[in-house]
Amino acid sequence: MRGIVASATVVLVILGIGNHLWWLAAVALLYLYATHGRGSPGTPPATGTGVGTPPPPDSYRAYRQRRDRQARWERRYRRERPFESRRQEREKSR
Repeated sequence: MRGIVASATVVLVILGIGNHLWWLAAVALLYLYATHGRGSPGTPPATGTGVGTPPPPDSYRAYRQRRDRQARWERRYRRERPFESRRQEREKSR
């Protein structure tokens, strides 16, 4: 990513020899990369944005409710599908 930004900045600076708007575009590109780019300290990590990943719990109560719901689902799954759950346990222990 840094290489792309650096090469784009160089191209904009070279184009800026004849037109000063390209200089402004280069400065804007560097500013955006510094504030929103990868690895900058000001950007918070993305959590809960992926498919299947829940957002972080708002409170401990919400966490406990989700954990208990998941445990109930797993117990029900093991009860309704005993052969599949035993096979999964065997594979997990290997």
